[in-house]
Amino acid sequence: MYYVNREQIELRLRAIPEIVEGLRRVSSGWTGDLMQGLVQERCLHLAIETVTDVGSYLIDGFIMRDASSYEDIIRIIHEENVIDESVFAPIYELVSLRKPLVQEYFCWRRTELHKLTPLLAEVLERFAIRVEGYLDRELGSLPTGSQ
Repeated sequence: MYYVNREQIELRLRAIPEIVEGLRRVSSGWTGDLMQGLVQERCLHLAIETVTDVGSYLIDGFIMRDASSYEDIIRIIHEENVIDESVFAPIYELVSLRKPLVQEYFCWRRTELHKLTPLLAEVLERFAIRVEGYLDRELGSLPTGSQ
């Protein structure tokens, strides 16, 4: 029997719509000003933390192999068929931005629209759908109104 902390996974998945909105707003009206750059940077960082947190909960709950890095978290949930290739590739690339965003933030080019920013809104929405589908398949659907 698995103990999957579905409540914590759902809590993190519910953050995705706000991140998506931020990414869409930044992408649609990009002028390269500082505030847009900071919003983009924070949305990318939140997206990374969200997908890796969800991945970690899935790995722990379903007793998948241990992850050795943030990228490995994404690789494992792809290998376990939580996410498909169309979600895996951009999410893997996103997670590789964690070090530049968190540790080398002083070098981040805030006046440039990152190539992932316009793509991630749709990818994050698909990520959430895939995770919810996986949970439903493995654990059964949640009763209506319990989220």
